[in-house]
Amino acid sequence: METQSQTVMKEKSNQAIKMTGSEAVVRSLLNEGTDLIFGYPGGAIMPVYDALYGFQKELHHVLVRHEQGAVHAAQGYARVTGKVGVAIVTSGPGATNAVTGIADAMIDSTPLVVISGQVGSSLLGTDAFQETDVVGITQPITKWNYQIKRPEDIPHAFARAFYIARSGRPGPVLLDITKDAQFATFDYLYEPVKYIRSYKPVPVLDPLQIEAAAQLINLAKKPLALVGQGVILGHAEKELMAFLEKTGIPAAWTLLGLSAMSSNHPLNIGMLGMHGNYGPNIKTNEADLIIAIGMRFDDRVTGDLKNYATNAKVIHLEIDDAEINKNVHADVPVLADVKESLPKLTEKVSKNSHQEWLNEFRACDRIEHDRIINRQLNPAEKGMTMGEVVNKVSAAVDDDAIVVTDVGQHQMMASRYFRFKQTRSNVTSGGLGTMGFGLPAAMGAKLGQPDRHVILFVGDGGFQMTIQELGTIFQTKIPVKIVLLNNNFLGMVRQWQELFFDSRYASTELINPDFQTIAKGYFIESRKVTERDDLNEAIQQMVEHDGPYLLEVVVEKEGNVFPMVPAGASVSDIRLE
Repeated sequence: METQSQTVMKEKSNQAIKMTGSEAVVRSLLNEGTDLIFGYPGGAIMPVYDALYGFQKELHHVLVRHEQGAVHAAQGYARVTGKVGVAIVTSGPGATNAVTGIADAMIDSTPLVVISGQVGSSLLGTDAFQETDVVGITQPITKWNYQIKRPEDIPHAFARAFYIARSGRPGPVLLDITKDAQFATFDYLYEPVKYIRSYKPVPVLDPLQIEAAAQLINLAKKPLALVGQGVILGHAEKELMAFLEKTGIPAAWTLLGLSAMSSNHPLNIGMLGMHGNYGPNIKTNEADLIIAIGMRFDDRVTGDLKNYATNAKVIHLEIDDAEINKNVHADVPVLADVKESLPKLTEKVSKNSHQEWLNEFRACDRIEHDRIINRQLNPAEKGMTMGEVVNKVSAAVDDDAIVVTDVGQHQMMASRYFRFKQTRSNVTSGGLGTMGFGLPAAMGAKLGQPDRHVILFVGDGGFQMTIQELGTIFQTKIPVKIVLLNNNFLGMVRQWQELFFDSRYASTELINPDFQTIAKGYFIESRKVTERDDLNEAIQQMVEHDGPYLLEVVVEKEGNVFPMVPAGASVSDIRLE
């Protein structure tokens, strides 16, 4: 008897098969190599779920507890695997609940295909039950979206969606499928899309720009490389290291560029931006050359643009021409995939060392260590700090884990104090800063990389935004480790209130539930730590536990994240306290 997988292979050999639109959706996913999807059923997408029932061995479906969770979980999966994440939701509120995750994926360049059900085509525009114009809503936050009204359009729409989502600068695509298109039958034939006439995802590299960039690099006395997520998305980590090690250029990373290079590499000088390290921020305006590699000069990195990189020429290696000159003028734009442009540039540059310049960053490291890091990791006060917890967790897993964070103070602390050995080890919400991202993203990350430790650092505020996904973790048996850093505050907002609003803590103090009782209700092992003496043992217990685990650590209530570049200030105005 022919298996369903063999049937799919027949479809790839140009043999049309009659089927319903809903079955065509499932087969199209299989033809694109999808093996895991996250979703929540409802009336308008029910035919697709019925078709999924017959493909449970080939296509694993994770039932989340909220549609936002489905998209964030798909993001976590995509970020750690490099594959296209897939989420499936119903119409109306199901689709609108997915919007936050789609927007998050768009600004952070995460490849997703989101499938939404829709009312029958004859009801479109009538304000039918659970009808929402999801195509109109998501047009600004997707690379492409499309409403499918005929089953004949399903194969090409899916092939096009996956191609757009994964190619060039990745991003989310939404397909909205009417219910009648799911029921109707047609002759199914799937052909992958490899080219779209009006869509040029990868620019053609201009060798003259490589020559110009190499000339600037060879003449520079104080060059500084800024490493963004584009290196990770382009699978160009080895190419990056070859370039840096030949030129001897110090390299700093953006929040999403974290883990593109090992934390202990001698040319790694730390994180850029508002809560980044002292050296790469203060030295930006001393550099005579900035080499931006797969990053977009976000305002959290640049601060006041009028006073950013004031002494530097700028080389910008970027795949998306929309980012060139958008925020910072590029003296030499190098439009291409960094996996192609970096080796070409490495061929042209001279072997060099910038040890004296690098030593200036190490001097800054010592200042930051004395005034901030030592106090964070070895606090004299009784209360535990977020930094010391993160540092101890990093040590407990030998600095080798996928770290997922929610958004807030703990996010910055995790990026500063966890150490990374390999790429695709950092999953966080960067551009949108989505509280509630962490828990579902950790689920997707663990399912995407089941053989690696996946540790979620989350605050008590963000945790409660998607806390219902503990139900998904229990039902699906996802062994993610959750480190809840509880300060009973919306910590980042409270920090700003302290520093810029005369400590008027307006609506930021939280009266929290008993998180241990909640975990018990979901049959998840947990432990609460209030004393430093118990911390090491508790962390080890969490790491060794076979299954999901919630470790709640009560940290100091009014701890702050420093260094800090105040909003709108120059990177030179970074504060150490």
